[in-house]
Amino acid sequence: MGTITQRDFNGEAMGKLVFIGLGLHDENDITIKGLDEAKQSDVLFTESYTSRLREGTIEKLEEQIGKEMIVLSREDVEGGEIILHEAREKRVAFLVPGDAMSATTHVDLRMRAMKEGIPTKVICGVSIVTAATGLLGLQSYKFGRTTTLPFRQKGYFPASPYEAIKRNMDMGLHTLILLDLKEDGDTMTVGEALEYLKELEDKEKGDVLTDETIMCALGDVGSDEPEVVCDKMGNLAQRGFSSHIFCLVVPGDLHFMEKEALQALASAPDFD
Repeated sequence: MGTITQRDFNGEAMGKLVFIGLGLHDENDITIKGLDEAKQSDVLFTESYTSRLREGTIEKLEEQIGKEMIVLSREDVEGGEIILHEAREKRVAFLVPGDAMSATTHVDLRMRAMKEGIPTKVICGVSIVTAATGLLGLQSYKFGRTTTLPFRQKGYFPASPYEAIKRNMDMGLHTLILLDLKEDGDTMTVGEALEYLKELEDKEKGDVLTDETIMCALGDVGSDEPEVVCDKMGNLAQRGFSSHIFCLVVPGDLHFMEKEALQALASAPDFD
């Protein structure tokens, strides 16, 4: 038997859970629709573990909305009860960096709300998946599975990112690599990511990631001046970067227009 939800005189649930994408960089990336929905909400939650916005963004959003935003930990969101408890009787907005539904945890939370009879709504935001593609001039339908490089922990050094890159390359597809971040603000650097990938290559010996492999690095996507660089992997490892949040792209088979775009938009070297 499902949970009994408080309802109004029309028989509709009084609570509601709205997922709002915040975009990639700062308080100006939220859509007008998302901002209006947040202003109408009784309780505002957010998180900072799936992505990170520019410092001070949460405070500026609170000023725009006129309400306080409660920052939840990964455990709070995965548990879900804090959000669901409020959403059973109140209008709750869950504001998420990037697109609201990019994380499996958020999809799960929406499904749990629906099973309880809590109405839900999604207001999409700009995602790194489409932004990285556009900034590089690559064709979106030629991307394979996205993978994430996690921070190394004792006894934890997964080879799954390497396997995803290899599988995509075998099919001629591009690979988007997301770099891990921690809730305390630490983000993986390009140097750390390349060292991680080099060690995976040395371990797996698939001749997939060498100093000659073409790779793209994108930093502070969504800002007015994002770093967008394409070079050989060996050269990227020697390069200095000023951005704080990065992702990588390993191109697969390139159309001639994609090659021209990478050279024009990301200063890629000549392709053999």
